[in-house]
Amino acid sequence: MFEHRLSAAASAIQAHFDHALAAYDDLPVVRAMGHATHGGKRLRGFLVLESARLHGIAAESAIWPATAIEALHAYSLVHDDLPCMDDDDLRRGQPTVHKKWDEATAVLAGDALQTLAFELVARTETGLPGDVRADLGLSLARASGAQGMVLGQALDIAAETAADALTLEEITALQRGKTGALIEWSATAGARMASADIGALSQYARALGLAFQIADDILDVIGDSAIVGKAVRKDAEAGKATFVSLLGLEGAQRRAAALIDEACDSLVGYGDEAHTLQEAARFVVKRAH
Repeated sequence: MFEHRLSAAASAIQAHFDHALAAYDDLPVVRAMGHATHGGKRLRGFLVLESARLHGIAAESAIWPATAIEALHAYSLVHDDLPCMDDDDLRRGQPTVHKKWDEATAVLAGDALQTLAFELVARTETGLPGDVRADLGLSLARASGAQGMVLGQALDIAAETAADALTLEEITALQRGKTGALIEWSATAGARMASADIGALSQYARALGLAFQIADDILDVIGDSAIVGKAVRKDAEAGKATFVSLLGLEGAQRRAAALIDEACDSLVGYGDEAHTLQEAARFVVKRAH
């Protein structure tokens, strides 16, 4: 059921991206936006749609914030790939935006995707009340900016030149921003749309987000692709700490498994309706990439 819903969510989000971008002129920056928003698992958008379903929010309303979070995630990847950041040539098996076009186009495409995210949650076509749309926009700003994802990225960059490797507490705080903030916004979006309590879904998402990053660190060690190898070398050259380097491989695997149990247990109040979200959590530590 989970894999079917994940695939269906990805298709629905892609269709909504195509619809949104069709309103723009056919320019290089718009084509670059389209390039950046193709592919990927769409886990964040899926979490929006599933948390909305859990609260009785119609898919026609939820697809707007689901597409918004994927637009914002795409912007972060476009900028992350730039030479001034990770300097990557490939993303999802395709040339990165600055390689397919140029750096200026990549910067502008990323900027445009970021602003598109806020437009999508604010549009009256969502059918959501104005105060709900305002809350979605405000919480997304906090999750994506210098209190969330951008803060985590800044801490990550600083760690590359720090005299000492990060402690476990420090790397946990870093990843809570860099990866966890957008995952938490995604998982709590349904409750926000329903003006319901976000507590249980927030607890779920915090455990899920940390498990997601630990799983990434584990994949960096046990994976064998050229891209993974490059990531391992870059972190090793920078002397960056990872959950695996701090906990050991088996310790990191145990920690990820415990976090997934915590995430699943936090949803017991929703009963069987939360089964797909629980399966999503288990997917995080079982995925191969």
